[in-house]
Amino acid sequence: MHTLNAIDAAALAEQIVARLTIGIEASGRHVHLSRHDLEALFGAGYQLNRVKELSQPGQFACAERVTLEGPKGSIPNVVILGPERPESQVEISLTDGVALGITPPVRLSGDIAGTPGITLRHGDRVLRLERGLIAAKRHIHMTPADAARFGVADKQTVRLRCFTARPAVLEDVEVRVSPKFSTVVHIDYDEANACGFRKGDRGLILK
Repeated sequence: MHTLNAIDAAALAEQIVARLTIGIEASGRHVHLSRHDLEALFGAGYQLNRVKELSQPGQFACAERVTLEGPKGSIPNVVILGPERPESQVEISLTDGVALGITPPVRLSGDIAGTPGITLRHGDRVLRLERGLIAAKRHIHMTPADAARFGVADKQTVRLRCFTARPAVLEDVEVRVSPKFSTVVHIDYDEANACGFRKGDRGLILK
């Protein structure tokens, strides 16, 4: 009778954990720009400079940075993410909103109807967005194959048990399913700090 040695048992345990759980990522404040708004801040014909690939296919962090300005304060050195979007959007945490003096609604990316605006600055160029400021709703990007494996559907809300330094269960986590995605949980830095998140932490879907 074959028995697992300690190394084999540890490897098997890792495989089981990876199969049953989903990796978590903390998403910091960032900006998405339309072609029109990119040129308003950086000049006609300007092209973003890609410096780092992100977990979602085709998404990348850029070398370009802007300053966010609100009624009570400003936040400098905010990264722009590419590629360009049809309409500009700024994602911050609720704590960032306190520093700026603006309360962002909690929304999924792209859901910006009725959202507040914000001012963006790059050098002596200033852009006033009339809408587009949100705090990103916690969500799970998921491939169709993984959605079938976990038994969830697009736009379904689930609970997520976070295996972090300060374990927590997050409510109202929205599942987003697309063949264009890779499977990962996205939370913002307020949520990450609250649960003691560290890179490599994982979560378990609870229905």
